[in-house]
Amino acid sequence: MLTRRLFVACAALLAVSSWAGRSVLAQADAGAGAFIQSLGNEAIATFSDKSVPRDQSVQKFRTLLYRGFDVPYIGRFVLGRFWNQATPQQQDEYQKLFEKMIVATYADRFVEYSGETFKITGSRPEGDTDAVVTTQIVRPNGPPVNVDWRVRKRDAGFKIIDVIVEGVSMSVTQRSEFASVISSSGGQIEGLLRAMRQKTGTAG
Repeated sequence: MLTRRLFVACAALLAVSSWAGRSVLAQADAGAGAFIQSLGNEAIATFSDKSVPRDQSVQKFRTLLYRGFDVPYIGRFVLGRFWNQATPQQQDEYQKLFEKMIVATYADRFVEYSGETFKITGSRPEGDTDAVVTTQIVRPNGPPVNVDWRVRKRDAGFKIIDVIVEGVSMSVTQRSEFASVISSSGGQIEGLLRAMRQKTGTAG
C-alpha cells in the first residue's frame, strides 16, 4: 500500500550532501532548510556505517523517522474522515501499525544506501506555520527527481508533514489508497487494519 515514490522521497534524506551550500540556505527559509540538511547529514552518518548490526540500524531508522516526520499527524491525515469513525482502540492500533508498516517497508532499503546525492534548491513559505523546501535528487543512472518537503514549525522545532515527488503529494496518494481498501471492506476500518496487520506480520 505504501508507494514506491514515497520510498524514493524518503531515501532522499540519506542523500543530503555538501551541495546544499550556505548561499542557497541563506536565500531559503533558514530554519526549514537547515532542518532538512541536518536530518539528512545525520542519516548519512548513520547508514554509511555498514558495520552497524541490522537491528541497531532499524532502531536508528525509527528514531530518525520520528525526529524528522510528524508520524502521528501524517497517519491521521492519511486516514482522513475515517479517523472519526474509528474507536479509540482502533485509532491506537492504526497509529502503531502505520509506524510499523513504514519501518518494515523501508528499513532494509535505507541500510542499503549507495551514495546518491541531492541538493537543496530553495524554500518558500506556506501559510503561517509551514515552509516547502525544494530539492533535487541526483542519481548516478537516470534523470534527476524533484522532491519538495512540506515542513511545519512546531514548538520544539520542525517536522516534515508531507513529501511531494514530481508534483504528487505522497500523503494524498496514501490517503486515496487507504480509502480504497476501506471502501472494498464495506466502509469498515477493520478491513484496513486487517490488511495492515497482514503486511506487518502483526497478530490481530
